Amino acid sequence: MNWSAVDAALFDLDGVLTPTSEVHMRAWAEVFDAFLATRGLAEPFTDADYFAYVDGKPRYDAVRAFLASRGIDLPEGSTDDPPGAGTVRGLGNLKNDAFLETLHRDGMAAYPGSVRLLDWLGGHGVAVAVVSSSRNAAAVLEAAGLADRFDVVVDGQVAAAEDLPGKPAPDTYRYAARLLHVPYDRAVVLEDALSGVAAGRAGGFAAVVGVDRGVGAEALREAGADKVVADLADLVPPESAAPPAVRHP
Repeated sequence: MNWSAVDAALFDLDGVLTPTSEVHMRAWAEVFDAFLATRGLAEPFTDADYFAYVDGKPRYDAVRAFLASRGIDLPEGSTDDPPGAGTVRGLGNLKNDAFLETLHRDGMAAYPGSVRLLDWLGGHGVAVAVVSSSRNAAAVLEAAGLADRFDVVVDGQVAAAEDLPGKPAPDTYRYAARLLHVPYDRAVVLEDALSGVAAGRAGGFAAVVGVDRGVGAEALREAGADKVVADLADLVPPESAAPPAVRHP
């Protein structure tokens, strides 16, 4: 990675900084499997379903996409629908409850390689932001001990307040770059989800790094990743490499 050509790093959260994707996947499987059973459908929600229809998308968009894949059409409902109501938003709210219960019970630890990269970037003047579709980004960052690492966090709540379309649209990433006062072509996007990689590719950023946490390197490249790594520590330059000039004291 040529960090001398970059002024900012824009990180997705789930699956990039923290292993929350695993918690999300379990919560989605619990909710969708129970729902499918009420429809007499035996085929369960799978990891492949997660990566194809859910990963990286705003919660209600994910519900719509998965249900459409099974030929199911539900009324939209409203954001305050009770968890489990027979609506898109009711199912999304049920999944959110399942996720938060697991987060509060088990806690969260950041990926060590991601922390190593954050440490390096912080020491070399590269600005950082989190761009997440999740409305729980603040809770996850706090649980992982990363809350004080980012001055800019653009999550699902910010996107709703600013009327920004979610990934794969590039708007949330572009909004974060603007908050950092960094041109798009001087910022790099780091993503593990196909929808997020597509958002980075559409946004005119300097580069898009795909982080392969299970979706597959080839799929990430096909979605638009310029480079694919298995761990963000792979992006830390060797000690012998000349560091970039410090631009963000």
